[in-house]
Amino acid sequence: MKDQRSTYNIQGAVLGFQEEIERLKAQATMGWQKELRALKWYGLQNGMSVLEVGSGPGYITEQLLNSLPDSHITSLEIDSTLLEQAKKLLGDVPPERIKFVESSIYHIDLPDNSFDFVVARLIFLHLNNPLEAAQEIYRILKPGGKLVIIDIDDGVFGTVNPEIPSLHTILKKISDYIAQKGGNRFIGRSLPRLLLKSGFIDIDIDSVIQHSDVHGIDGFKRQLDMNRFVHFYKNGVINSDEFEQMKQASDAINNNSPDAYVMMNFITACGTKQIY
Repeated sequence: MKDQRSTYNIQGAVLGFQEEIERLKAQATMGWQKELRALKWYGLQNGMSVLEVGSGPGYITEQLLNSLPDSHITSLEIDSTLLEQAKKLLGDVPPERIKFVESSIYHIDLPDNSFDFVVARLIFLHLNNPLEAAQEIYRILKPGGKLVIIDIDDGVFGTVNPEIPSLHTILKKISDYIAQKGGNRFIGRSLPRLLLKSGFIDIDIDSVIQHSDVHGIDGFKRQLDMNRFVHFYKNGVINSDEFEQMKQASDAINNNSPDAYVMMNFITACGTKQIY
């Protein structure tokens, strides 16, 4: 099943398929305990019926299963290749604990009022029509159920040392380029209004900060792999000076310079389905 209203396609990942899988693994696991703390603060509890939308190769699904031993987890992914990766990763999990669904987030192949809690992690930034997706998630939540979105906003990305003087200019250029294709790397600031427009109540917004001194530098190395940015340089999105600034910082991080660190900010937003 394919729905083209998304900017993410692992088959076209600049790192190549396997390297992209490893990047997604590092991205999912390096700060999970802080993300889980936030999810629990928003009301996630063991025993709930939980849906993860845009589950990718299954690394967050795996964390949810381990963290919620009495919950049933449904893993929804539109890309059949990624879904097969998740099934391979989680093949030993009994069916009473997990269900895999291949479906578009815009037309979720699940009944109304089915879930206590939905987790949408790093998917809304890729969506051409996030309002339609949020409204569809609203439909499948039980009354009183909650949607938590974990996503990014490049305007409050974080920081890197060695410093990249043009970092905010670079991120803005890349974000504008992605916006032309229908994505939104500034989605974080829009999440409260998005949830309100979708019918949710009791809206809240917060952030989860990941720092290499806390979580280790290895996961951040994959996120700042320069091969991810060559495409933007070759297509004239960023210039040679900006690319060189990023390369110097990336080299220091990848060579374990004692002065190097990375801090990244992830936006979290929560809304509750009304009880009628």
